[in-house]
Amino acid sequence: MSYIASLDQGTSSTRCMIFDSSGTVVAKAQKEHQQFTPKPGWVEHDAGEIWLRTKEVIREAITSGGISSTEISAIGVTNQRETIVAWDVKTGEPLNKAIVWQDTRTADFLNGLSEQIRALLIHKTGLTIAPYFSASKIHWLLNNVDTVKKAHTSGNLRVGTIDSWLTWKLTGGLHITDVTNASRTMLMNLETLQWDREILEIFGIPIEILPEIKSSSERYGVTDLDGPFGAMIPIAGILGDQHAAMVGQACFEKGSSKTTYGTGNFALLNTGTEIVRSKHGLLTTVCFKFGDQPAQYALEGSVAVTGSAIQWLRDELQIISHASEIEALASSVTDTAGVYFVPAFSGLFAPYWRSDARGAIVGLTRSATKAHLARATLEAICYQTMEIMDAMTADSGVALTQMRVDGGITASDLCMQLQADVMGIEIVKPLITETTALGAAYAAGLAIGYWQSLDEVKANWSESKRWAPLKNVQERANGAARWKDAVARTLNWVQ
Repeated sequence: MSYIASLDQGTSSTRCMIFDSSGTVVAKAQKEHQQFTPKPGWVEHDAGEIWLRTKEVIREAITSGGISSTEISAIGVTNQRETIVAWDVKTGEPLNKAIVWQDTRTADFLNGLSEQIRALLIHKTGLTIAPYFSASKIHWLLNNVDTVKKAHTSGNLRVGTIDSWLTWKLTGGLHITDVTNASRTMLMNLETLQWDREILEIFGIPIEILPEIKSSSERYGVTDLDGPFGAMIPIAGILGDQHAAMVGQACFEKGSSKTTYGTGNFALLNTGTEIVRSKHGLLTTVCFKFGDQPAQYALEGSVAVTGSAIQWLRDELQIISHASEIEALASSVTDTAGVYFVPAFSGLFAPYWRSDARGAIVGLTRSATKAHLARATLEAICYQTMEIMDAMTADSGVALTQMRVDGGITASDLCMQLQADVMGIEIVKPLITETTALGAAYAAGLAIGYWQSLDEVKANWSESKRWAPLKNVQERANGAARWKDAVARTLNWVQ
């Protein structure tokens, strides 16, 4: 037997999953890592801890599956995007905490950019001007962290997204990224698929500290014999997590779409080889690029806080002990009793892009309970998704009739039913729901011939469940209008 391993490094945890040729999970292990919030708007991770967890889950997955490393044909890597790590090339150690995609510390710097520069950045990168993306985070590290400055001066500084960090550690010094991750940095030109020197100059970032940009599916290098795999295995696939989910959901054709429910929510629509520039608050991004084939692009809507809102109920408010408990609690009431929760903890992403917004719970009365807040949290996930899919329809001119979904929250029947009710379309869940890790595995497997074609990958996809809307048009319209009223109350909070 032979298998494909996938490393899925997410915002809250790291997983190693091992797949067979049918796309079935044969072994897996997962571990959370710590979240650091030292100041309002700051979100950090310890890259050293992430590497430690990565080594642990690799060894646990191999052991639990009774698999030999020699049976693993290739490795795919997928990762939380935009999060930035700076490390020393000599020691291989991080120089600072990793700055996470949710972090908003660079908002003032970005607000100071001229309209001319803002327009140039939007056109070249397909992104909006927001602290979400990597460029301003790298600029901040270069200008505010002494260890980073010193490493830069001595020529020992390397910077990259999490995929670059893990690939560096796994191979013992290979400094690369793929086009999907590079497209989220605000430093890559969408048309050339290379670092843009004019943009690098704007942010004061030297090109030599950045990784080389590769396709999403090719042989990049092999793992160290002394590393956690204990064998020299090709790393052959790298994709940002949302792009990996597109591959895992077999969204290879123009017009296909999926929504992933994780720490945040991310919806992508494949636009083929055409770069479609959004007029409704969406992002234009690389969808994937397989080897020498032309890159395919996508429109994307990003929501900062969805699954992490449930973590907030668990960890900060402590109204549930485990994330899985929200289903029963929210189901114990038939509605939210007029309560709306907008979890704009670090501003709002698509389609608003307002870093001045902050979270709000509105519509509270004396009769509101923790069950109503739990249900309002699930509804918030659904309404935020509704808004980005509405924007997608407006940009593409294609009305959605169904939506493929994946990610942890799809385990909640109530949340998926609420999603169908809010959007008025069918929600479809695949049989294999680990689509992010699976997509990275597919990219790696395709590169080495483990899977021969995209048609073979598509044949693995099958439906598990679907939810049809139960609410009428008027009920949906009323709920959406109240949601937008609630969102309006979160704006202009940060001066």
